[in-house]
Amino acid sequence: MADRKPTADPEVPFAKRIDPKSEDLTRDELYFIRQVELAQWKKKSQKLRGRNIATGLAIGAIVMGIYGYTFYSVSQEKIMDELDDQAKVARMGASKTGAN
Repeated sequence: MADRKPTADPEVPFAKRIDPKSEDLTRDELYFIRQVELAQWKKKSQKLRGRNIATGLAIGAIVMGIYGYTFYSVSQEKIMDELDDQAKVARMGASKTGAN
């Protein structure tokens, strides 16, 4: 790996940061800076794309799990059937009047 400190000439700065707007740079230097920035952006965007896909799949799995569990639990409910049976028994056992 490259050393962090220059050994040959102590007056040469190592990886000096520059401001492209305030520095007087040639067109080739600006082009090179843009190419390096685009390469870094592509590398970061590929990592983010992978994370976004993993997050989307995890959220989708959670949503589908909740959806499936809801359908499963509703299909297991017998409360409405029991209430209907009780109402039917109550109607059959009630005395008939002229109003019925």
